[in-house]
Amino acid sequence: MGSRIISNNSSTCCIVAANTETFSSSEHLNTDISAFRLLSRNLESIFESQDFDFYSDAKIVLSSGREVSVHRCILSARSPFFKNVFCGKQKGAKFEVKELVRDYDVSFDSLVAVLDYLYTGKVRALPKGVCACVDDGCSHVGCRPAVDFMVQVLYVSFTFQAPELVTLYQRHLLDILDKVAADDILVVLFVADKCGKGCENLLARSIEIIVKSDVDTVTLDKALPQHIVKQIMDSHSDDVELVRMLLKEAQSNLDDAYALHYAVAYCDAKTTTELLDLGLADVNHRNSRGYTVLHVAAMRKEPKIIVSLLTKGARPSDLTLDGRKALEISKRLTKAADYLTTTEEGKSSPKDRLCIEILEQAERRDPLLGEASLSLAMAGDDLRMKLLYLENRVGLAKLLFPMEAKVVMDIAHVDETSEFTLDVIKYKNMAAAHRTTVDLNEAPFKIQEEHLNRFKALSRTVELGKRFFPRCSEVLNKIMDADDLTQLACIGNDTPDERFLKRTRYKELQEVLCQAFNQDKEEFDRSAISSSSSSKSVNLLSHNAGNAHS
Repeated sequence: MGSRIISNNSSTCCIVAANTETFSSSEHLNTDISAFRLLSRNLESIFESQDFDFYSDAKIVLSSGREVSVHRCILSARSPFFKNVFCGKQKGAKFEVKELVRDYDVSFDSLVAVLDYLYTGKVRALPKGVCACVDDGCSHVGCRPAVDFMVQVLYVSFTFQAPELVTLYQRHLLDILDKVAADDILVVLFVADKCGKGCENLLARSIEIIVKSDVDTVTLDKALPQHIVKQIMDSHSDDVELVRMLLKEAQSNLDDAYALHYAVAYCDAKTTTELLDLGLADVNHRNSRGYTVLHVAAMRKEPKIIVSLLTKGARPSDLTLDGRKALEISKRLTKAADYLTTTEEGKSSPKDRLCIEILEQAERRDPLLGEASLSLAMAGDDLRMKLLYLENRVGLAKLLFPMEAKVVMDIAHVDETSEFTLDVIKYKNMAAAHRTTVDLNEAPFKIQEEHLNRFKALSRTVELGKRFFPRCSEVLNKIMDADDLTQLACIGNDTPDERFLKRTRYKELQEVLCQAFNQDKEEFDRSAISSSSSSKSVNLLSHNAGNAHS
């Protein structure tokens, strides 16, 4: 009896001890988890702090010049890659991101996504504005902005030695590959090859899709390393040799060689426009994949090429085999965040957004071309006054809308002509004479060929601007048609009172600009963008007026 009691007591002690150990282990695990979460939150608060730059001791510099502040100690503890990079480097050192990732260009958002994971151990949701295109009909699952972001995060994670993030984003990409366009699969394939053993599944699946696609050999050669191209070509079920555009001699004609498609896809804008000017190729010809030249230009995202094609008769309404117009292609390739971001004062408009605006305008009914505005018509037959008007108008366009102006000026070959200039005093006298009576004693103006060439180039610039950038053209009309603009443009030896009157008139012109942009809001159905652009243009005009008359 006693021994049984002892035995029972012994068993009870063992059970209690076991339960105590279990409880202690569980409590320890919970404590570790809580500590990890607390650490993650603390590091997250530092990473998101407005004083982040103050606490940091190194910077990573993107190709755009934008800098990202980091902490060497934290990143070295989280990544063997950074431990090696930061070793021996002084506090405050800067590291070019292209050097870190071996000349692969990555965006600010993708870099921050990886750094955020290294700091906190958390994987954030895909950023909406960055991973969504402009096309409202797109699900944004496999469009180009989403693909670009994911492959960049994948490659940066691979480079920074964050294997968990590599696995996660490889799985993300594998899940959406069936929804990605064949041309965009090439981007995935390129990065998967660079990541090597960490992305064998993604590499194999991407190659399988490209083998079954209709992507031509030239496109493969341009987008992929040769060993991958060879692997794809060896896997093709047939042995058809696709046309090497412009790379072989004795082609029957440019259309059979798809020469224009090739030039638009790969050559610089100048070469493309020169080829177009020859007039030997059909701008609406389709290649073996069913793409017109304009479809290819939309993929290239070069506004000058798109405008050149449209002026030569390219049809914006033509559909690809899967039912897309050039406008929809352009929208699918443009990040919503980039499209909706307002342009800083004095900076050029983003090419992606400009391409969309050009194609949208091309689908509308073209406005009547001809006299640019009231001022040019009032100039009468005086070529000097017309030339001066056009010089001032195009010069103002370069100031307010630099990217738009460059596109139309290049197509009109303005740079191939000589600028028409007069000294300020003479121009002031001419303007005064134009408003009253003409001085018959003034020496007659001799028209030379260079003047006519300049006049034609500037007129063409204004016409193209009115056709493809009506919003910009309307703003310029409001400014140029002001009856006292010529007087405002002349500084001379103004008295303080005269300068005050000119500043007052500039303010009135600013109000005219605001009204013009407010009217454009309804027509373009992008009130936010139009409103922002108007305020920036008005501020820019005010800034220049202040400099001129202060």
